[in-house]
Amino acid sequence: MPRKNLTANRTSLTHRVRYAARHPDRVPRYLARAGRDAWLRLRHPRDHVAYYRAVMRSDSAADPEAAVGSRTHDRWLALGKMQFDYLVEHGLRPGDRMLEIGCGNLRAGWRFIDYLERGRYYGLDISPDILFAAQDTVVRHGLQDKLPRLTPVRDLTFAFLPDGHFRVVHAHSVFSHSPPHVIDECLAHVGRVLRPDGWFDFTFDRTETAEHHVLREDFYYRTETLVALAEKHGLRAEFMADWEKLPHGQSKIRVRLPADS
Repeated sequence: MPRKNLTANRTSLTHRVRYAARHPDRVPRYLARAGRDAWLRLRHPRDHVAYYRAVMRSDSAADPEAAVGSRTHDRWLALGKMQFDYLVEHGLRPGDRMLEIGCGNLRAGWRFIDYLERGRYYGLDISPDILFAAQDTVVRHGLQDKLPRLTPVRDLTFAFLPDGHFRVVHAHSVFSHSPPHVIDECLAHVGRVLRPDGWFDFTFDRTETAEHHVLREDFYYRTETLVALAEKHGLRAEFMADWEKLPHGQSKIRVRLPADS
């Protein structure tokens, strides 16, 4: 998958007209999303988590794999393997405790569950509907004995999780659907559940011009904005340049606790 245009402003009329001309087959789907967005804005004017939970309920009912951003099963498998291989290459070990934020229907999660020792995987999602699909994935791959934990959440404060528990925290394509206050909430609290030697990887849709969003579903951020947000909460942030070489559409940042923690 090619890198997304880093200078496009997808909210501009010029961009939308040009995009529609290049991809006329995608216009009906966009119009359907726009109609859904208008309805959900009326129902959830100030609560983005409730808004996006409703989006996931709609998308999961149609196709759980498409709901997490994979239009084909082969792409679902490939993107999950890419995430898995990357973390293993960066030092994820079978004995580690791992937290996956926005685990979805376990596109990558089933591989982590299979790789990690029993009871070492903890998946969270704001959508109960996609977690039902995650349970189906566990069954399909025969991973029941690994005892993965799959938990619906109302927010990203992790208040029910213990201090210093996870060596690896992972969020793929979560911040790309999150406004700044949701990202800020996550970064304000994730350090508490990290081990001193742990790290938190998150992907995001990157732009090098004005930050913007499309239908409150897709958010585009500058790298320096997210780095500054992490540093505000005492976290060390690093742009993962090696992730950029892989065939996908997002960028990745890794955050760690301060060196003296």
